[in-house]
Amino acid sequence: MLQRRPLVVIVIAQLFGTSLWFSVNGVWLALAAELGLDEGDLGRLTLMVQVGFILGTLTLATTGLADRFSASRVFAAASLLGALVNAGLVLAAPDASVAGVLRLLTGLCLAGIYPLGMKMVIAWTPAHAGAALAWLVGMLTLGTATPHLMRSLTLGLPWEWVLLSASGLTLVGGALVLRLGDGPHLPPTAAPIAWRGGLEALRLPHFRAAAGGYFGHMWELYAVWMLVPLLVAREISRLNAAAGLVPMLSYLIIGIGVVGCVMGGQLSRSRGSAWVAARALAISGTLCLAYPVLAALGTSPLVLIALLFLWGLAVIADSPQFSALASASAPSHRVGASLAIMNAIGFGLSIPAIWLTGHLWASQGPWVLLWLLPGPVLGLWALGQRPSAA
Repeated sequence: MLQRRPLVVIVIAQLFGTSLWFSVNGVWLALAAELGLDEGDLGRLTLMVQVGFILGTLTLATTGLADRFSASRVFAAASLLGALVNAGLVLAAPDASVAGVLRLLTGLCLAGIYPLGMKMVIAWTPAHAGAALAWLVGMLTLGTATPHLMRSLTLGLPWEWVLLSASGLTLVGGALVLRLGDGPHLPPTAAPIAWRGGLEALRLPHFRAAAGGYFGHMWELYAVWMLVPLLVAREISRLNAAAGLVPMLSYLIIGIGVVGCVMGGQLSRSRGSAWVAARALAISGTLCLAYPVLAALGTSPLVLIALLFLWGLAVIADSPQFSALASASAPSHRVGASLAIMNAIGFGLSIPAIWLTGHLWASQGPWVLLWLLPGPVLGLWALGQRPSAA
């Protein structure tokens, strides 16, 4: 039964599993008020997830796990462990050191969910990878936003409910993928690889151009997602509106990225993935420059919130197209490893961006967005180096 709609099953599982990513961010206002935490602490906990994800993707690539074992079983095992680690944060949140370790382990588990989800999509629907990956990344986006929705719906209830709900959803997602199994077009298995072998795809001009664009995109993406609740809270306070609007607006701004991903996926069928990726990245780069300038000029909070919606739409729309370009140009026997290496480098670049914006927010406010501008600029330059021949 599940095999009739494999893409639906995978994207739902991705939605549920990636709710772990920003589970802490979704409850941040309540958690900070209860434990006396600040924006620097938020950045640190977000960074730990990124570090864990990098370690996980590198492990998958350099050991060959991404290409040697059943993708559905790795996904399910990572979902189970991730759910347990995330639930453990309910008890460990007051201890900063333990909480940091648990968030690192959460990122490690997410490395078995997101890249393996991409591989399964390619294995089940290879003919339309760009459109299919658009749905997958769309669910990653919605999964990232889901804790904000949970918090909005549980205002007045303990923040622990959101964390436990995310763990429950992740368990369901893992079970769905385990029942689905691997697709019929899964690339052949590969032996463990050395570091040099894991970087093999970067020697190919088309892969290198796609990866370079992705790296610029990643410098910006997670820092923007981390900053969304802070930016929304700033505009809500200027409107003298209820603070309870912050989690719902944060959910909608991040979640609208699903629309951007799907629209980009549809456009990729006629215009091509490179065309879609370049335009989405250009919009993001423009907003990195325009938003802080408009904020400094005292632009209406409603206009700035509208720009955040536009940013939420564009900031993730290029991601599935970069993955489609990379998967199409990677060596066929190293698809999983190549994507894992690309993810690891991209998420590594997100770490200084998150650290900078998180630690400078208190002193610079919206001006911290200028630190993100080099990402889209250099990403567009890299994508422009792509050979014209397909």
